[in-house]
Amino acid sequence: MCGAVTVKATVTKPIVRACHCDMCRRHTSSMFMSLPATDIAVEGPAKSYQSSDWAERGFCEICGSTLWYATTGDGVRNLSAGLFENAGDAPLKLEFFADATPGGYALAGDHRKMSTTETMALFAPSEGDTI
Repeated sequence: MCGAVTVKATVTKPIVRACHCDMCRRHTSSMFMSLPATDIAVEGPAKSYQSSDWAERGFCEICGSTLWYATTGDGVRNLSAGLFENAGDAPLKLEFFADATPGGYALAGDHRKMSTTETMALFAPSEGDTI
């Protein structure tokens, strides 16, 4: 938003994903929408906050803009769709925690909607496991 942070990345799979978990909704005041990317280079005053046992959230230290959601076990960063003009023209393909979507909004289209149980099985480590 302020331009202090520059993010360069390769988007190999141009799809938008939305997360409706409580933390994403508190962090963004809505859902967190992301694009999977690789070869990510971040310059400027970016900070991260460890928001759970397995994840962190990146933001600009100056203006607070959301930059990424990352799983700490494997270091994979999912960049905020807002970093890309028109979300990179990528189609919405996946919703996480779809059963936790507030009643005030719903995303249109025919795409995969994972429940809380399905999402937790994908991301949350079981006791003794690591991601």
